[in-house]
Amino acid sequence: MTRWPAWAGQGRKVELEEELESHLRLAIEDRVARGESPQEARAAAQREFGNLPLVEDVTRDAWGWVWLDRLLQDVKFAFRQIRRSPGFAAAAIGILALGIAAATAMFTVVDHVLLRPLPYPDSGRLVVIQGVEDKNHRRWGTPWLDIEEWRAQSRSLEQIGFYHSMDGRSFLQGNTHSVQVDGVAVSSNLFATLGVEPRLGRGFVPERANEHTEEDAGTVVLSDAAWKEAYGGDPAIAGKSVTINRSAYLVIGVMAPGFEMPARGASPQVWTLLTRHDGDKTRTMTSPEYSVIARLRPDAGIKTAAAELSTIQKRIAPSYAEGLLREMHSGAVVQSYADSLVAADLRKALLTLLAASGVLWLIAGVNVTNLMLARGAARQREIAMRGALGASRARILQQFVVESLVLSGAATLLGTLLALAAVRLSRSAVPTHLNLDLSVHVNFTILAVLCGLTVVTALVSSAWPAFLAVRVPIEPALKQGGPQAGMDRRHHRVRSLLVAAEVAMSLTLLVACGLLLRTIYTLRHVPLGYRTDHIVVASLAIPSYRFAGENMVANVYQPLLDRVQHLQGVQAAGLISDVPLGRGFTILLTVYGDGKNILALLKPVSPSIQQVFGFKMAAGRFFNDRDTATSQPVVVVNRAFAELYSPDKHDPSAAVGRHFMNLKKNTQNVIVGVLDDERQSSISEPSRPEVELCLPQMDPDTSFYQPLTVGMDLAVRTGRAPASIIPDLRAILRQASPEMANATFTTMDQVVEDSFGNQRLAAHLLEVFGASALLLSVGGLYGLLAWVVTQRTRELGVRIALGARRGNLLWLVLRQAGAMLLAGLAVGTALSLASGRLLRGYLYGVSAHDGGTLAGAAVLLFLCGMMAAYLPARRAARVDPMQAIRAE
Repeated sequence: MTRWPAWAGQGRKVELEEELESHLRLAIEDRVARGESPQEARAAAQREFGNLPLVEDVTRDAWGWVWLDRLLQDVKFAFRQIRRSPGFAAAAIGILALGIAAATAMFTVVDHVLLRPLPYPDSGRLVVIQGVEDKNHRRWGTPWLDIEEWRAQSRSLEQIGFYHSMDGRSFLQGNTHSVQVDGVAVSSNLFATLGVEPRLGRGFVPERANEHTEEDAGTVVLSDAAWKEAYGGDPAIAGKSVTINRSAYLVIGVMAPGFEMPARGASPQVWTLLTRHDGDKTRTMTSPEYSVIARLRPDAGIKTAAAELSTIQKRIAPSYAEGLLREMHSGAVVQSYADSLVAADLRKALLTLLAASGVLWLIAGVNVTNLMLARGAARQREIAMRGALGASRARILQQFVVESLVLSGAATLLGTLLALAAVRLSRSAVPTHLNLDLSVHVNFTILAVLCGLTVVTALVSSAWPAFLAVRVPIEPALKQGGPQAGMDRRHHRVRSLLVAAEVAMSLTLLVACGLLLRTIYTLRHVPLGYRTDHIVVASLAIPSYRFAGENMVANVYQPLLDRVQHLQGVQAAGLISDVPLGRGFTILLTVYGDGKNILALLKPVSPSIQQVFGFKMAAGRFFNDRDTATSQPVVVVNRAFAELYSPDKHDPSAAVGRHFMNLKKNTQNVIVGVLDDERQSSISEPSRPEVELCLPQMDPDTSFYQPLTVGMDLAVRTGRAPASIIPDLRAILRQASPEMANATFTTMDQVVEDSFGNQRLAAHLLEVFGASALLLSVGGLYGLLAWVVTQRTRELGVRIALGARRGNLLWLVLRQAGAMLLAGLAVGTALSLASGRLLRGYLYGVSAHDGGTLAGAAVLLFLCGMMAAYLPARRAARVDPMQAIRAE
């Protein structure tokens, strides 16, 4: 009986049956009229019409519905095949899910960090503008006078906004408590440049052309986070007065959730209007410098804007009195705003890992292709029978592809769940300083990629095996006893090549993983120059406004240290502007003289900090209790500084006793000690010149006092567990100032871990990718050899019956496995050497073409492969010849 699809409608079926019946009736009546009996007439008419169900099928083909009906048939058949072979389906879905999960997880992160457009209208036209790099790879901001020249002369920029962060820590007084915020002073047109408006109230009134106004002086716009945390989301907040650092501001607006400027601030943000100062009228070292964001005109590009601004800057540069400033402002660098938000090394790391996940996806696809080849060989008689019954090769090929699409679709659903779970679970593994937001969700782009992966995976894993399967001649395949010897050989060659390809790609991932693991191992064994064990670090949030006009060293820091040192279990406690390998603020000092310019790190520290970290002295002494505010000002330098500053760079002790800089007016500091070199900002970088100031000798009248009001790190050496001492430390900080209780606590061991940065992130992910690739390759090799042994059971039995030793059969299978492994390793070695250059920026203490790592990965892969091959080989050697021949 002809099957009709539901959407065809019973009406059309009845009409077609009635029409055919009408034609048949007319033919019978015509024959009866010519003298035939009714029985003879009906039989002759039916013979003339032929197979009525076939006529109905042909008619339906003409109507154009059959392809959809057949597609549904194929889908139902695919599900029946899954129920009939659950082991095969589980293996295929699991392998594909692993590959799709890796690719989806990495693409989700890359899309979220690199590809997703910023939430601003025409965000592609937003650019940041900076000065050229100096010899220390720093980029400087732009003074107000230069911005005014750009506004007057530029023809490629539609709007130019700018901002700078407020000095010191800012605290917003909320309804019940103070909230630490990032205070940002912005130009009146910055929000308009970005194309955003507050969700509540209004923004700042932009300046009128060529006229500076301060209409909104003393006003503030709150971020959504600050509004909710400080005032509980009060809808009537606009028009109310709030207090920031003891200064009153009028709230005029609240920005939409998620808006940040600068992007990814550490704390809730507030924005005030940037007003001019006397320093804005000059181009000197003391002139404030601003971060600039501009919007390109629709017909202008980044290169055009960069060339135009560089030309303008060349005319402006002679206005700078200092030679260094002239050099720094002799040109302009224009960069896409979106690109500026992602560090170049992070961008490279994510793209490299995306490529690695793509390799794992390819390995999974190749593995499933192997499974499909084996399945195609096992179903050869079924395919031949379908062909013998009239099915075309295209029809059979379609059925195979649909079956693979069903498997790939199921794998995609499972892989998506695994990918989202992996992204969320990996948040804790991301170093905090990478500022990598993993609060991701599936969007249209991700869905499009998933659909593409599903289709491509299905085609990769099924099209080729299906094409090979349907090309086999029907007659030999139907013969019992010699099913498809030629097909077996062809399948075997193809599957051997696929296994070799898997091995090659797996070796590439394993070598990359090995190089990064060796890098991490080397970094962990680099002498840091200080101890990191049992040290708790608190990054203090200093409310500088609360201590304005006070001597913070005498009134805040010293009493704080005294209380901390008397805590139970505290062995030593000290203050330092930024702990080694920390991510706090950096103070830079440029020393001129003797034809040298020395750029050094400057760190105010308390004398007890040496007891906390155990710094080693190369010469002289460290600070002690005799170094007070009334004693001779002293400094301690490190070996890297002494080698540049000392008359004898080979003898660091020659720097001890030399006078250096003025901490107080008319009084030069004396170098009393030289620290041995230590790793400061990165374990992989050598020590930079460093100068340490004695904290007790600093007061509001000394140089470099201002950074002390921004923040300090409290380092505590203790025998107690961090979880038990942190509440006590937080209580002491609350006594000093309620705002200081918001300090961020960590341990030095964690600081060191976070300093590994991209290397650790890449190493962890490549561990997963490499292990998965190894598992898939070994599984693919085992599956191939197990299938070969099964297919050659009769041959092996005959060999044994004719006198072959079982050891020879074992060696036969192992030799076959070894050939595939060696071929894959040869290709994989070439791929590993070619891809090594991608990892050079992440390696330390190991070459990108390290022979030991390559050999170790190759040996591991070869041994695992041979172990996987041993099980089918042992089964081949145990074949009972009588049972094998009888079974055939």
